[in-house]
Amino acid sequence: MNPLSSVTILQGQGAGSVAQRNRVLRNTYWLLALSMVPTVLGAWLGIATGLSRAMSPGISAIVFLAGAFGFMFAIERAKNSAAGVPLLLAFTLFMGLMLSRLVGTVLGLANGASLVMLAFAGTGAVFFGMAALSSVIKRDLTGMGKFLFVGMILLLVAGIANIFIQSSALMITLSVLAIGIFSAFILHDLKRVQDGLETNYITATLGVYLSLYNVFQSLLALFGIFGGRDE
Repeated sequence: MNPLSSVTILQGQGAGSVAQRNRVLRNTYWLLALSMVPTVLGAWLGIATGLSRAMSPGISAIVFLAGAFGFMFAIERAKNSAAGVPLLLAFTLFMGLMLSRLVGTVLGLANGASLVMLAFAGTGAVFFGMAALSSVIKRDLTGMGKFLFVGMILLLVAGIANIFIQSSALMITLSVLAIGIFSAFILHDLKRVQDGLETNYITATLGVYLSLYNVFQSLLALFGIFGGRDE
């Protein structure tokens, strides 16, 4: 076999691999941008109908957990089929509905609209910062995933407990930790796509979306506590 032919084949495979990674990353970014539309629509519907406020915090938490995990399971099952994208968009609509209680509370403040925009801008800055960082870091970040997952579980347990404890100090602490943990998750998930470890753009979008959702929610809660002004 001609050695030059072997080199040509390997170069072609490498180019194909890079092209595939770029395609997955591009599709992830596009679907992520599209997912913001039903999220905003869901939040608006929740505020307009008062749906989220009609539920007690305990019931709301149960609905949120059951709906979120149910959707995530369904999305993973359908990620390689035509139903994957519609399911993901339906999930983001649901997440917007669940976010409407917090958004509505903040909008009720005198400077609520500016706080929402500030939280949105802060979330965008985190995303673009992590995206830029993921493109320049050369080391493998796969090992981060285990520690981040443990941190996420601890946050979830503490957050559920705080529904009953109602501690402002604990909520502030959890919000700060959530911003750090989920910012790192964005970096981790985007790096996996760029390294070719995640080849499904629906799964990649789901992971990054959840992290952005939690960063935005945590920033909005903190801005509402420290920067909110009553009417």
